[in-house]
Amino acid sequence: MKYLLLSFSILLAASNAQAASSGHSHDHKSKYSGEENRAIKSLSAKDIAELKRGGGWGLAKAAELNGVPGPAHLLELTDQIRLNPVQVEKITRLFLNMKHHAMEKGERLIVLEQKLENHFVAGTINKENLRTALEEIGRTRSELRYIHLATHLETPKILSPHQIEKYNHLRGYKTQAD
Repeated sequence: MKYLLLSFSILLAASNAQAASSGHSHDHKSKYSGEENRAIKSLSAKDIAELKRGGGWGLAKAAELNGVPGPAHLLELTDQIRLNPVQVEKITRLFLNMKHHAMEKGERLIVLEQKLENHFVAGTINKENLRTALEEIGRTRSELRYIHLATHLETPKILSPHQIEKYNHLRGYKTQAD
């Protein structure tokens, strides 16, 4: 115990010395400061809006950044990628289906995060209901991510390799050939 305290004291002194020499004072203000006023602490107003509208929320980056286009962006780039009417119809159907399911799961995620928030506010949180809440939140978030990624998997079947290449170029992604 004595060595642990000594080690901690040395680390603290070194940290203080480094802060003093760099001209920085210790600012203990959290990067979360101001977020304590959120209705749901774990979700920003922007997060909630994105979930409610069925937006991607960054959940499909694994596909998007590996050259597998998403339907929303394909529809935005219809003219530049030269999608034909049949492709537009198929991608629109994919997009609307994804959006419908993503909105449902997004709403569910918001409800679950609010439920967790309520436990903390009411002081009723314990290890058991925490674990249950987190498992349900994790499962719902996973299902939401699946909806977005699975939809990305469908788009290459509708596009030509040239259209996929054009999409990635327009989106600013470097290919391995770049």
